[in-house]
Amino acid sequence: MKFKQLIPTASAWAHLRFVFSVFLLPVYLFAFSQVQVIHASSAILVFFIWHLLAFPASNGYNSYFDRDEDSIALLAKPPEVDISLYYFSILLEAVAFLLGFLINWEFAFAVLVYGIMSKLYSHPATRLKKYPIISFLTVFFFQGAFIYYTTYSALSGLSLFRHWDTGFTVAGAICSCLIGASYPLTQVYQHAEDSRRGDRTLSLVLGYKGSFVFSGILFALGIALSFYYWHSQGRMLHFYFFVVCALPIFLFFNYWFYKVGQSTTNANYKNAMRMNFLSSACMLVYFGVLAIWG
Repeated sequence: MKFKQLIPTASAWAHLRFVFSVFLLPVYLFAFSQVQVIHASSAILVFFIWHLLAFPASNGYNSYFDRDEDSIALLAKPPEVDISLYYFSILLEAVAFLLGFLINWEFAFAVLVYGIMSKLYSHPATRLKKYPIISFLTVFFFQGAFIYYTTYSALSGLSLFRHWDTGFTVAGAICSCLIGASYPLTQVYQHAEDSRRGDRTLSLVLGYKGSFVFSGILFALGIALSFYYWHSQGRMLHFYFFVVCALPIFLFFNYWFYKVGQSTTNANYKNAMRMNFLSSACMLVYFGVLAIWG
């Protein structure tokens, strides 16, 4: 490896897709809002490690092996990847792992595990992405509950192995349901390319209609779990606010589902990004208010 290969090109920076981290920010904000005492230095460092190092590293590593030619999340026309993307994504991940020890060894290990799973997801030798159920469960858990549990533990200073209770478990499940609900819809416009590459994604298996039905069921489950969570804490106002914030998502989801029912050409990149940005914006408002309110 030459030193210049560690210097990311413009293409590499594009494939890191830092803005994509915004889609996962609600999970961090939810964990932040539920911690009783926040230390600013830990909160900033945990945010930096996840959203500016670990998540972009995962995006870049995934893009390097996917070598997409058609649109992917946030890149309507993805530039051709080069070797600097591979090495720089590894470097970002290594820095994230080492910085994790400034929080504690458990958090550093969590960052390492997340990185390993992202590699298993996309590397040709394992490529979990080829298997619809395994790939879904990987994203469902590791971008949802796993991030919540490890972030909460890091921010609270509590060991991940010492504070498991119903509320903690359900909160992570809410995150997984919300992440899982969006997962097939991020693939619904990629059927042709996924088929060409041999990846049997969940959306490809479910089909257009099935992808929307599956997403709707998971989102409904997330709402039900949210009701249980806030009811058990005697904070139903938090749940009602969640319903208000989720209403625009519900309306656009049904509108898009209707349009796809008319023509599958509407299951396209443009509408998928609209769905992603709308749902992310609504959840950022909700969990952001909770974080400030808390």
